[in-house]
Amino acid sequence: MITSNQNSKIKLVRALLGRSKERREAGAFVAEGVRLVEEAVKANWTCRFALYDETLSERGLSQVESLKSRGVDVEEVSVSVMKSISETEAPQGILAVLEFSNLPIPSSPNFILIPDQIRDPGNLGTLLRSAAASGVQAILIPPDTTDAFAPKVLRSGMGAHFRLPIHSMGWEEIEKAVKSDALNVYVADMDGTSCWEQDLRQPVALIVGNEAEGASESARKLADGKISIPMSRETESLNAGVAGSVLMFEIMRQRRVKKK
Repeated sequence: MITSNQNSKIKLVRALLGRSKERREAGAFVAEGVRLVEEAVKANWTCRFALYDETLSERGLSQVESLKSRGVDVEEVSVSVMKSISETEAPQGILAVLEFSNLPIPSSPNFILIPDQIRDPGNLGTLLRSAAASGVQAILIPPDTTDAFAPKVLRSGMGAHFRLPIHSMGWEEIEKAVKSDALNVYVADMDGTSCWEQDLRQPVALIVGNEAEGASESARKLADGKISIPMSRETESLNAGVAGSVLMFEIMRQRRVKKK
């Protein structure tokens, strides 16, 4: 049992939870909590090691056994050590250090999300979760968007990270990706065409910008058009997570109507 905060594994976990630079250099990130570890196991994600404590639920213990059966290094830690490294107020008693592994972008995708300058981890996690639920095939993360594998983003994403290709790219790479696949690029904007009136059944790349600042200049240059969400006059705006989710599900709705 690990009882010291000076243990090398504990130091690594703390570093990975703290800074995106550490995650990039180590090529790893931390998934904390029963649900996230469960999703990682289900997706056969490569795990360097896992830690758990005596408070872990039966559901969590089943994940421990699954990891052990796959030859993963799993160690018990004291409750105090787990609390010292946990990012949550009420630790669930398990976390795993996972390898970065970018899932491949499908050939000829027809639905891509580009979260531009999204700096709030909760908003980005919400966008990723909605993307997984609405049929988005890949997420392209441009510069100035918060780290998609930060702890709060992972928790908000609720396992979306293990089901979606999430790729960090510069704007030149993003432009090449969307143009080579002949995607129509739309940026969410209050002055745009209503999403109810815009035909979104064709291949689409949706850009959702920062709530306060909107989309960046690079994003606007790339966009073929602007789309908006109809709202009552009393409502000024929606946060990025909600706005992007509404638009993604409108795209999904239009495509399902087409199939019928």
